[in-house]
Amino acid sequence: MVEYNLMVAPNGARRGKPDHAALPVTLEDTVKTAAACHALGAAALHLHVRDDDGRHSLDAGRYREALQALGRAVPEMAVQITTESAGVYAPEDQLNCLEQLRPKAASVSVREMARDEKIAARAYALCREARTQVQHILYGFSCVQQLKAWYKDGTVPSDMRDAIFVLGQYGPPVLAEPEHLPGFLNATADLGLNWTVCAFGRKEHACLLAAVAAGGNVRLGFENNVETPDGALLKDNAASVAAFVTAAKAAGHSLKEG
Repeated sequence: MVEYNLMVAPNGARRGKPDHAALPVTLEDTVKTAAACHALGAAALHLHVRDDDGRHSLDAGRYREALQALGRAVPEMAVQITTESAGVYAPEDQLNCLEQLRPKAASVSVREMARDEKIAARAYALCREARTQVQHILYGFSCVQQLKAWYKDGTVPSDMRDAIFVLGQYGPPVLAEPEHLPGFLNATADLGLNWTVCAFGRKEHACLLAAVAAGGNVRLGFENNVETPDGALLKDNAASVAAFVTAAKAAGHSLKEG
């Protein structure tokens, strides 16, 4: 039996209601989704916030409001903000978001931060000072190599060892396959990472089951996939969480407690 942690990513930066009617865009819907998924076993939430037009935002005020609302509704659920640029924000904007919030946890794209290495160094130093739990977003081999270089030169503190492997991609669409995972594991074998996997497309659950079997944790939700394995639309994020937990249990795996 393998124990694993489950994080839900209910919306992401790019999808909206036209992609799925149950995708949460408003704060109210995000809070409701978080509570429903937490009740089914999701220990953590990967948080994106949107502006008044439903577009991706790194506005610190919106994040504070969301964090406060989630803290009231699901106080036992960990919350990780994202600094993802989504093609909209520059590294300086991402640093500014971290400076204003000093969050408990944040995902940070190695590829995006590498656009400005001086800003990157400041961002990682700030996170160390603020004790922000950084999860490095790794899209492929080049990201792994950059992270290794930053460990070596001290840009990234040596104790920041959380990472998420991204299988497949949103655009242009690349369907994630379980066979994509070994490449990440081989490339990072010497880093001692606490790793998680997310996967784009209808094979999401198959990829995540492979991750659990290999000793990793998982992140699932409508940010990466809105379909069942046969291509039908999932009812909502909670349905995806419930289906995965059931499949993992059938495979002999269980959620970590606490």
